[in-house]
Amino acid sequence: MGLTRIWLLLLGLSAATTALAFASGPVAAAALLVLAWLKARAILCGFLHLDRGSGWRAAFLVPLAIWLVLIWGLHLI
Repeated sequence: MGLTRIWLLLLGLSAATTALAFASGPVAAAALLVLAWLKARAILCGFLHLDRGSGWRAAFLVPLAIWLVLIWGLHLI
């Protein structure tokens, strides 16, 4: 994926984040965290090219996903 497409994807994800900024509740919080994960994935794979190395993408994205799920769980408390 080219840098321009990744940049446009990040713009779209940022627009979606802005649209959800004033929403409340656990579903909105989960959606915001999913958008954060998608933005991190776009940056890690698109700009840092971690998708080219064997296992590097998962080494970063799986712990990040676990961390975001823990944050969402704390939000529910």
